[in-house]
Amino acid sequence: MAFLAPLVGAVAPGLIGGALGGLFGGVQNGAMAGLEAQDEAFQFGLYSQEMQFQNQLTAQSTAFDEMMDQRSENMREVNQLRDVEMAQRKADASRMNSPSILAPIERIQSALQGLLA
Repeated sequence: MAFLAPLVGAVAPGLIGGALGGLFGGVQNGAMAGLEAQDEAFQFGLYSQEMQFQNQLTAQSTAFDEMMDQRSENMREVNQLRDVEMAQRKADASRMNSPSILAPIERIQSALQGLLA
């Protein structure tokens, strides 16, 4: 049994060191896992925020496109109304210069001048 004392004396520091190393290694691995989980949560938050910004940008772009489409449609309507108005003015001008309309007016003017003279 005397030979056990030196054997235990030689093995004990290795066993104690292994046990303490395993304990601290477990703590170190746990700390690293906690940091990795925190980093993953932070990255997920950034990704969520980026998606939110992208959705807002898409909504803003869609609203702008719809507004520009409406503006273009309004301008087309105004141009059509202007074209109709110009066609009406041309038609009115051609009727006013037509001899069939001017003849009665000239007769009325000459009759009025005859009454006033």
